[in-house]
Amino acid sequence: MQTHWQGCDTPPMRHEAWFGDRVVATFRPRPASVGAMFAAAAQRTPQAEALVCGALRWSYAEVDAAAARLCTGLAAQGIRAGERVLMFIDNRPEFVLVLLALQRLGAIAVPVGVREQRPGLAYIARQCGAAAIVIDADLAERAPRGDEAPDLRLHISVGNAPGCQPLAPLLACADALPPPHQPGEHDVAVILYTSGTTGHPKGAMLTHANIVHSVLHYQAGMRLHTAAPGTPGERSALVVPASHVTGLVAVILTMLHLGGCVVVVPAFRAESAIALLAAERISHAIMVPAMYNLCLMQPGFATADLSAWRIGGYGGAPMPVATIDALAARLPQLTLVNAYGATETTSPTTMMPAGQTRGHADTVGVPLPAARVKVMDDDGHEVPVGETGELWIAGPMVVPGYWANPEATSASFTAGYWHSGDLGSIDADGYVRVFDRKKDMLNRGGYKIYSVEVENVLMAWPGMVEAAIVGRPCPVLGERVHAFVHVAPGSAGLGDDAALRAFCAARLADYKVPEAITWRAEPLPRNANGKLMKRLLRDQLPAA
Repeated sequence: MQTHWQGCDTPPMRHEAWFGDRVVATFRPRPASVGAMFAAAAQRTPQAEALVCGALRWSYAEVDAAAARLCTGLAAQGIRAGERVLMFIDNRPEFVLVLLALQRLGAIAVPVGVREQRPGLAYIARQCGAAAIVIDADLAERAPRGDEAPDLRLHISVGNAPGCQPLAPLLACADALPPPHQPGEHDVAVILYTSGTTGHPKGAMLTHANIVHSVLHYQAGMRLHTAAPGTPGERSALVVPASHVTGLVAVILTMLHLGGCVVVVPAFRAESAIALLAAERISHAIMVPAMYNLCLMQPGFATADLSAWRIGGYGGAPMPVATIDALAARLPQLTLVNAYGATETTSPTTMMPAGQTRGHADTVGVPLPAARVKVMDDDGHEVPVGETGELWIAGPMVVPGYWANPEATSASFTAGYWHSGDLGSIDADGYVRVFDRKKDMLNRGGYKIYSVEVENVLMAWPGMVEAAIVGRPCPVLGERVHAFVHVAPGSAGLGDDAALRAFCAARLADYKVPEAITWRAEPLPRNANGKLMKRLLRDQLPAA
C-alpha cells in the first residue's frame, strides 16, 4: 500500500509502456543509465571517498579516472559494446573498477559468484556467448578451456596467472579516452545467473532502467542520504558477495549513486567485521540474519563503537525476534530493515518501513512505491486478501526475461508479472508474508507445513546460527519433518534432540515438530550465489 511510503524521498511517478506488453509505474525524473548515476556523483563530489579496501582508498575522481583508463584498455583488446564479459572476481576493488569500465564501454557485465566451479562457469560462458573473462589469478584454473566456451577469446587476470593478460597494464592504459557509450535505458547492463537449485541457471537480463529503479527504491526505502560537497556521505560495508544482486545493486551501485563510500570486506569474519564497522564509521550494511547472530556472539560486539551504524538491512531469511531485541538493546540507533526480492526483480520488491520491524517481524514489509505484488492460485486467479498463493511481482525493477532463453521467459512471466515460485500472502494492511518455496512446502499426511514457520522457531533456540527443514520421505504420511541445524560450538543443549523437540513442541502444532534432527558443526550448504541448497540436504538424509 503506497501510504506506507508517504514522506519518503522518491521522484514523482507516472505509468509507461515497457518491453512491449507491460505498463509499469516509473519514477520521473530518473538517471538515464548506470554510468550516468556514477558520473553525476563523481561530478558532484569528486574528492569524496568512493572505494575503500584496507589501506587502499580512492576518491570519486580517482575511481572515475581508473575506470576510464580500463575502458580504453579493454577497447584496445577488442571488446565492444554489447559483448558479454564474465566477472569472476571476489570482493575486491577491481570488481568495482571492472564493472564501471564495462558500463562506460557499453559491454554487458556478467558477474558470477566465486563459489562456482569450472563446469558451471563454462556453461554460463557458453550460454551468454561471453567474449572475455576477468578472473582472480588464484581462481584461474577454473576458467573455461577450449571448446568449453568457444566464443571466449580473451582471458584477463586480476594478478598474474598463466595464459591470462594481467589487468594492471589495462588499468594504466594511456591511450586517448573514447567518449562514454550512451546506452538506451532498456539496454541490458548486467546479466546475473539465477541460482540453478533445480537445473541449469538462467541469465536474468538487468537493464539500466531496472537497476536505476532498484537503486531509487533502496535510497527511499532505507532513507539514505545523498552526499553533497563538504558533507560526509553514507558508508556501506560490502560484506555480502559483490557478484550477488544484493551486493551489486543494494550496496555498490546504490552507494555510487548517492556519492557514498563502498568499504570492501574481502571475507566475512564476525570479529574482524565488527572492528571494520567501528573503524570505518559504517552507516549502512546489509547482512543475512546468520551474520547478525554471529556478531552478537562476539565479545567485542558489546564494546565496539558502532554509533555511526544507522541502517541494518537483511533478507534471505527471517530475523528471529530474539535477535531483533538483542540488536535493539545493544544498538538503539540502528534501524533494521527487512527486504524481499530476487535476481529477477533486480533485488528489492518489498521493504519494511522504518521503525516497524519489531511489530511485523513475521513479514517482509510492504511493496515498494513502484512495485506491484499479487497472490495467485495455481490456475492464475488472484486469491482473496490473507489467503496463501504464489507471489507474482511486477514493476520497473522486474527484468524483461532471461538471456537467449525464450522458453523460460514465457514460462516465468505473464503480462509483466514474474512468477516468483514463493508461497505467501498479503494482509489487509499490505504486509507481505513469505512462507516457502512452492517446491519446498512439506505435506505430512495431508497437513501443509511451511518451512519458514518451523525454521523461525528453530532460530530462537539459544546459539542457533542456521536452521533448515526438509521433507523426509515416508510411505505412510508422505513426508516427515527433518531439521538440519548449525549451532555455535559450546552452546547449551548442543546435540540434545529431545530438548530441541520439546522447545519446538511448545511453540508449534505437533505435526510441525521435527521428528529427526541432524546437528552440523559446519554451515549449511549454499550455492555460488549463497542460496541455501535444500536439494543437497535432502541428499544427506540418513537412510530410513
